[in-house]
Amino acid sequence: MEKRTDLAVEARELAGVDISGVEFTQNRVCGLDISRLVVKNHQASLKLRKEQGTYITIDLPPLTDNFLSTDERIQVIGKEIRRLIPVNGLVLVCGLGNVNITPDALGPQAVSRVLATRHITGEIARSTGLDNLRPVAVLSPGVTGQTGIETFEYIESIVKKVKPSVVIVVDALASRRLNRLGCTLQISDTGISPGAGIQNHRKKITKETVGVPVIAIGVPTVVEAVTLVADLLSVEDEKTAQELKNILRPQNRQMVVTPKEIDLLVDRASRLISMAINASLHKDIDLSILEGLL
Repeated sequence: MEKRTDLAVEARELAGVDISGVEFTQNRVCGLDISRLVVKNHQASLKLRKEQGTYITIDLPPLTDNFLSTDERIQVIGKEIRRLIPVNGLVLVCGLGNVNITPDALGPQAVSRVLATRHITGEIARSTGLDNLRPVAVLSPGVTGQTGIETFEYIESIVKKVKPSVVIVVDALASRRLNRLGCTLQISDTGISPGAGIQNHRKKITKETVGVPVIAIGVPTVVEAVTLVADLLSVEDEKTAQELKNILRPQNRQMVVTPKEIDLLVDRASRLISMAINASLHKDIDLSILEGLL
């Protein structure tokens, strides 16, 4: 049966670690385990069910543990983001999700702490000593159920107007394992399908659809109930899998599992992501100064 996951490392586990066309490396930096998975061709993409491109996975200490805004691990994550984005040009940072639903609020909460600088120009920038900040625009489009407008339509129209060199999107993800919730960060250059974490697929936001590179950043906040139970019971045959779906998807409603401390997890994950984005975009400015500008 298909086991639902947005994480490329888990897709590799499910498909088998020895896949032609997939390059996988691991290293450890400042106590963080970092893996880099590159899907190189169409055949590998089909096997993994992941788009061609680079997926960086960072295993974190539990985000229910506190961390400092000047933690050196933020700089490490910032460098990984910086590897994937153009050196110059405006950056558009978008937080996807519904701020009123805690497991889905990661994106909006994260971008609320990203330093928007596109409007700081000219004499104001020079007189305040902020003339070396990279131009950044921030957007939190909400969800279609709230606005009646597709997330893709929002981003496409803003890209056409402000002409960024890259779009960074932040969104909550789904994992296949409970122990990855709040302990894993994924960064990819393959774009994103809004709502994919709860199988509510919308039009993809990618370089091909919006015209500029799209970097996706996320932390898993939910596990699909069917995937969780199938993993725990080691279910493989289709008959049993279908019975599980009938039980755990009543009236075809998708059930997901999330930790009871999800509000704390999302708050700290959003702070980590926002500071890492700030560090990646303004690499010559100390983190304590960046935090003071927010």
